[in-house]
Amino acid sequence: MNNATDITANFGTLYFPKSALVFYVTNGTDKETYVEHFDMDRDGNPINAHPLTVREATILAKCLQTDEEKNTAFLKPKGILPTNVLHINPSNDKGTVLWYTKAKKQQLYFVDDLGIPNGTAQVPAMLWLASKSSLTVFALATNRRPTEKTSLHYAPFFNIYEKGNVCMGTVSIDIKNSASVEEFIQAWEHYFFNSYFSHSLCSNLTKKNIVTLWKDLVNTDKPFPNEVLKANSKTLKNIF
Repeated sequence: MNNATDITANFGTLYFPKSALVFYVTNGTDKETYVEHFDMDRDGNPINAHPLTVREATILAKCLQTDEEKNTAFLKPKGILPTNVLHINPSNDKGTVLWYTKAKKQQLYFVDDLGIPNGTAQVPAMLWLASKSSLTVFALATNRRPTEKTSLHYAPFFNIYEKGNVCMGTVSIDIKNSASVEEFIQAWEHYFFNSYFSHSLCSNLTKKNIVTLWKDLVNTDKPFPNEVLKANSKTLKNIF
């Protein structure tokens, strides 16, 4: 996939070097540590060396505590857990979220070679499973909250492998360690739908030709035809 929107406004605050710390350690068995604080000039050069003050040490401790809090905040909800979330593994390294979305109208983007115009179209209910670096999606036949026994269907989109994993192409994925579960879900849905669909990775994901399908749906008010969804052998219980 290729990015369709300019997201430079989301890059965040720029940080500039303000000060630096140098730790000195004595030789010998009983090592002692001395910390010296430097200010930084406009060119990033250290100046005005002086011993680390109590005030500066307090600021440093507060920064370290804030970073630790961010690392432990990964995938925590901002409030009551969203009702569309089905499962959370909050591990910093292998964290995942499983959620579903109901059928809705969605802006879609396609590369010119497909001959499908960009525009809005109804998309089916979907099941999403994501980690920090990967996304897997399936289609659902109804808007009902899925259970372990719910049968899954292939997601009727381009850039998706038969197992449901999504090829994100050149999209730069940046899920922060401080992301709440709401931010995590919003980011992945944005990455998926605000990138260009470009090519079919499988020829049998829908009962109808996928190009014809989206040509018929884009920029119309037609509901998504769930009868074109193709069931696979998976249920929600066995996708992990």
